[in-house]
Amino acid sequence: MKLAITGGTGFVGGCLIAQAIAAGHAVRALTRRPQPARDGVAWVEGALDDGPALARLVEGADAVIHVAGVVNAPDRAGFAQGNIEGTRAMLAAAQAAGVARFVHVSSLAAREPGLSAYGWSKAEAEALVRAAPLSWSIVCPPAIYGPGDMEMLELFRLAKWGIALLPPGGRMSAIEVSDLARLLLALAATDDRLVLDADDGTPGGWSHRAFARAIGDAVGRRVLTIALPRPLMMAGAWIDRLIRGKRAKLTPDRVAYFCHPDWVIDPARRAPSQLWQPQVQTRAGLAATAAAYRAAGLL
Repeated sequence: MKLAITGGTGFVGGCLIAQAIAAGHAVRALTRRPQPARDGVAWVEGALDDGPALARLVEGADAVIHVAGVVNAPDRAGFAQGNIEGTRAMLAAAQAAGVARFVHVSSLAAREPGLSAYGWSKAEAEALVRAAPLSWSIVCPPAIYGPGDMEMLELFRLAKWGIALLPPGGRMSAIEVSDLARLLLALAATDDRLVLDADDGTPGGWSHRAFARAIGDAVGRRVLTIALPRPLMMAGAWIDRLIRGKRAKLTPDRVAYFCHPDWVIDPARRAPSQLWQPQVQTRAGLAATAAAYRAAGLL
């Protein structure tokens, strides 16, 4: 296939491009900054608010895989611009070019749009995709981890010191990045309208405590798990913003959905087994992630 991919310079998109190339697909990928030449990839310089760049990106494509999105923004407007308007622009470009297939990466956070600006923006973006007059599928992943991820790096670093700071209770699902990329490629080759949750296949998901202990095992440490009350997490978010500004990882918006007790996928929305099944067992995947951090000098 000829694939048009957004978010290709990020964590999930980078893995997706690698898998697409390995499978023999031709890739055109959007980038804000010049990228080194890469066999099988045609880089298109531009952004989601650049109509001519999006037209070049999708021209002649068999499928669009829209990975790009904003996971951290200083305000509601930032989430709206990156997630809602960005999706609107990609849908318009795909329709104008007559692209047959649109695969959209959403988030489990979209099922609770009242909790956070992030979840609200992903839910609004989903609504745009569902209303689009083309062949589409939506994937709502939970926590994504894997080699190259910078979002969970600090959890691994804390675990190396024997500590895990957790939300106040609750459960979650997780998925390794290469499993998610395989699902996106599989969906690009179908024409079914599907809204899917995807995870590692663990029945009932993970408690935050169990997942933290699995990270500890991955770095070779027994961790002390400490559940933080919401007010303390919120105070930590404001301190992180004061220290790191726009680079803060813990924000008030994130605290709002971190503290929700149920981020386990809906098993009824798992992909049909003939289409896709997870291949990476989470404990092995976390160990491989820790090894990649070490190799990169990050852990």
